[in-house]
This record gives sequence, structure tokens and C-alpha cells, in this order.
Amino acid sequence: MTNQFNPIGGEPMSWQAFKSKLEQNPDLHLQFEYEAGKLVDRSFHITEIKQAPIVSVDCGGVMNSWTEVIVQLWEPPVKEADRSMQVNKALKIVNLVEKSLPLNPNAIVKIEFGNSRFDTRQLYPGDFLVESDSLTVRLVPDFTQCKALTRGQACGTTAADAACCSPAPEKEELELVAAEGAACKPGSGCC
Repeated sequence: MTNQFNPIGGEPMSWQAFKSKLEQNPDLHLQFEYEAGKLVDRSFHITEIKQAPIVSVDCGGVMNSWTEVIVQLWEPPVKEADRSMQVNKALKIVNLVEKSLPLNPNAIVKIEFGNSRFDTRQLYPGDFLVESDSLTVRLVPDFTQCKALTRGQACGTTAADAACCSPAPEKEELELVAAEGAACKPGSGCC
């Protein structure tokens, strides 16, 4: 069985919701805040948009799957602009990508960014802030967690619940009784 994995507490933003936020503000200048008070340089480029289907098996042996759309930002080494790109330019890039790669509207959105002061990582869009002529997307960090918790199971933090991170118990073999009363086990050749 495959579980849809929700990687962050609460609901992550879908590609459709992210794109809708942009479409609501086409004339504003787009900016990304990667840490409190730290903005991606206004010269940033959207270098690629990736769609990644993820399939995993967690520590409890449960298969999980989800899709991510990852928007990669890059700061050029030389400042190229006094203002960041307008949202409508970002939407043109999105439309160009979607002509070749249909993006899953329900995929989880991540923004990939790094510079000389911030190790490259994938962040989630958090709040959208409209101020004057700018739309700022505040990014929040990704984190790891035990998927057993998302299923209402324990996470191996005490001796009593350590079983979540061990293999599933083997099923007992059923003993079948043949018509003449002799026991028959699967694989024994009696059936």
C-alpha cells in the first residue's frame, strides 16, 4: 500500500496554489526571503523547474509516494538588476516549462536556493507578503521526521515503541488440515 506523505506539519503548498498566488499578483516584483531579513538578490534567475516523483520505504516497511515541483533560483556573481523580475516574467517561465513538462497541480512546491553565505537547500514557500510593488515569498526550511508519526504510530523514542523502526513481523504459517486429518503446511507438497 502506498501512503501520500505530508513532509511538513500542516498542509504543504501545492503547485496549483503557488501558481495561483503568482497569478493574483502579475505586476508586482517577485522576491524570496530565505532567512529572516535576508532576501535573494534582485538579480536572481529562475534557472529551472524540476518535477520529481518520490517513492520511498520508511523504517516501518511502509511504501510512500509523492511528487515535488522544485523551482531553482540562482544569483549571478555580478549584480544585473536594480529591481527583481516581475511576477509576470516568472509566469512566462512557468508557462514555457509547462509546454514541455506538464506539472502535477497537487505536487508539493519547494524552492531551491543557495549562495556563498547560505548552503544550497530546498525550502518551502510559507507566507506571501505584498508590500508596495513587491510580492515577497517567505521561505521556510525543510526538515526530517519519522513517517510513523504521520500514521499515528510511535517513533521509537521509548523502549515500548521501538518496534516502529524494525521490520514488520513475519506472518505465522497457517496449518491446513487435509481431508484425512494430516497436517499440511504451504510448500510441503501435500496440497
